[in-house]
Amino acid sequence: MTRYASPINPAVFPHLTIVLLSIGIFFMAWFFVYPLIYTFTSTKYNRDIYKELLVSLVASLFMGFGGLFLLLWVGIYV
Repeated sequence: MTRYASPINPAVFPHLTIVLLSIGIFFMAWFFVYPLIYTFTSTKYNRDIYKELLVSLVASLFMGFGGLFLLLWVGIYV
């Protein structure tokens, strides 16, 4: 049997963590600021729930994978 090798090089874990968490924090901030912008610039009928759901989905995906690589970076292998 051959030894198992990770598909992602462990030396890249810190870079992936920083990039993915940064993108996730950006979309999370956008998710929180989005209702505030449309509160002052439009009516409640112009807001789009699908856009808010899409932004929250993208933020959660990036934060989830960023958190996974953070755990792998510090040595907690999940």
